[in-house]
Amino acid sequence: MSEAVAAPTVRIIKTRPGGDSKNPTTEYSSLLHTVRNLGLLKRATGFYWFVFSMLVLATLGTGTAFVLLGDSWYQLIVAGVLGIILTQYAFLAHEASHRQVFEGGRANDRAGRILANLFVGISYAWWMNKHSRHHANPNVIGKDPDIAPDFIVFREEDAAKVSWLGSFVTRKQGYLFFPLLMAEGFNLHVQGFKTVFGKKKVDKRWLEISMLSTRIVLYVAAIFYFLPVGMAFAFIGVQLAVFGVYMGASFAPNHKGMPQLPHESKVDFLRRQVLTSRNIRGGTFMDTFMGGLNYQVEHHLFPNMARPHLRKAQEITKEYCKSHNILYTETSLFESYGIVIAYLNRVGLSARDPFDCPMVARFHHR
Repeated sequence: MSEAVAAPTVRIIKTRPGGDSKNPTTEYSSLLHTVRNLGLLKRATGFYWFVFSMLVLATLGTGTAFVLLGDSWYQLIVAGVLGIILTQYAFLAHEASHRQVFEGGRANDRAGRILANLFVGISYAWWMNKHSRHHANPNVIGKDPDIAPDFIVFREEDAAKVSWLGSFVTRKQGYLFFPLLMAEGFNLHVQGFKTVFGKKKVDKRWLEISMLSTRIVLYVAAIFYFLPVGMAFAFIGVQLAVFGVYMGASFAPNHKGMPQLPHESKVDFLRRQVLTSRNIRGGTFMDTFMGGLNYQVEHHLFPNMARPHLRKAQEITKEYCKSHNILYTETSLFESYGIVIAYLNRVGLSARDPFDCPMVARFHHR
């Protein structure tokens, strides 16, 4: 089912058991039992070793091109390709964090930490904390960190609190969303360092500090060794911009513009995950481009399901939701982007008009 317009914020969503079932918990258990019996929860370690091997080869090829090109502005193409490759490594780190790769939790954590910190340059501990809270309460106001107010706001109530100066951006934040993602790559690195050097408890803090520090020193040193200063800065800028846009373009379609649940809402697990998630059509290409995130509904229902099994799980879940009268949302990639932009712009309209002088408005209402 597709959306024609951005989904409004939902104030109250009540549990509505469908079909003949009277117990929402039993509804999800039945679906889970079905996918488990079909073997869809088995790990696909071979698949992930293959993907990792292809990425390593791509990285070596990119590194070779970087060295051979030398002092050339064609290096910016290499930088863009590297940004894409690093995003693909981030997808693998995400899947390891969900225990999708190996049978053992320690092996998955080890792989995820190495990929996130040493390859991508973002903190695994920071990601685990933020992403776990998101999965537990997707689009739940006050609980999901992904809809917490930041430079971009996702609720009209938060938009209304934006400063007069900030409203210049907020009122057009939908149109500015993708351009602003060019800074997201840099932000992700900053958040990682803020986490590992912060005061809050961090799992394996010193290991992450050593990994992140080693990675950034070697990466920056190599670029400035082979390239002139100006070109080196441009290379890093392009790589971070492509990385940020690609990451944001892959994660944004999944929940933005979907219903938001009140903080104290009582919605069963099945409906909480399905109603707040959006799938993206596109077949094998989209499976690779989005690292399996295009099956967001199934990913939330079965977070430890390996990427190769998500397509089959979608067929089962889609039919199950239809038979239980649960709205299942699926769109094309560009349609989802249109929905996200329209939704963010609509939210942004709640910000004060930047052309209304605060002093004039103050006396006007007297």
